[in-house]
Amino acid sequence: MSNVLNKSITVKSLDQREFFYGHKACAGCGGSLAVRLALKVLGERTFTAVPAGCMAAVGFIYPQLAFASNAIISTFPGTASMMSGIAAGVRALGIPDCHVVGFAGDGGTADIGLQALSGAIDRHDRIIYICYDNEAYMNTGVQRSSATPPGARTATTPAMGPEPGNVFGTGKSVPKIAVAHGIPYVATATVADLHDLERKVMKAMGIHGARYLHIHVPCPLGWGSASQDTIRLARLAVECGLFPLFEAEHGVVTGSRKIRRQVPVVEYLKPQRRFAHLFSSEEGKGRIAHLQAIADRNIAEYHLLDAEGDA
Repeated sequence: MSNVLNKSITVKSLDQREFFYGHKACAGCGGSLAVRLALKVLGERTFTAVPAGCMAAVGFIYPQLAFASNAIISTFPGTASMMSGIAAGVRALGIPDCHVVGFAGDGGTADIGLQALSGAIDRHDRIIYICYDNEAYMNTGVQRSSATPPGARTATTPAMGPEPGNVFGTGKSVPKIAVAHGIPYVATATVADLHDLERKVMKAMGIHGARYLHIHVPCPLGWGSASQDTIRLARLAVECGLFPLFEAEHGVVTGSRKIRRQVPVVEYLKPQRRFAHLFSSEEGKGRIAHLQAIADRNIAEYHLLDAEGDA
């Protein structure tokens, strides 16, 4: 029986076969870890669409293909529209028990691909769209995306001048946008909790219609962090409240993952060079306070603490 039909899969019982291997990703790449696990859960009967971005750059290097599935590179803005076409083809050909999945970064999702994504999920196309969010356009030189946190240094928001770092917005929440479409399933996940990630991919597999998963994936290159700190940083993002873990069905949030050990945002910011400039000026301290306010708002909105206020 394939992974598509086996609903009892756990991380320990996953098929030993790899469907994303031999790639050229940087050491400590959170995105490649997310794609690897998701494909192991989805199994061999999966059609994969990947736009221009990190996973295309490290997975489609001639003459090597790192995807051991039916994988294709889409245009940068067209991941969701290509998935819609594949889903229509699967339906027309009567191919049973398969999945159409897309893996796109935050730039290809929150910015360039947002229109196609909105159209596909508005039509409730039978697709699983997975955004691996490393909070900038990492593949093309670490440029700011609309998912880049306030104050972060990128190539287009340098740490210089009277307002150093990212001064635009507060980080667009595509999961909230997806929830607003009222689709059957939306979830956020992190590479710091593979059991939770595996469970959410498995849950998405068993639901008809459009499904959206948003996975937080640290990037050592773009964040200026040590490659061995990827999982620690992903965990700290959850524990400080900047990346809440929740699920929603048909436009309603149905559950959230409680924070086990709440930490201040500075514990998350300090190991990353992209935030180093915030600790040396009064303007920077204001940015840190703003990030803490965002985290506090997330904690309140998604009820990430227990009734007594403890993690």
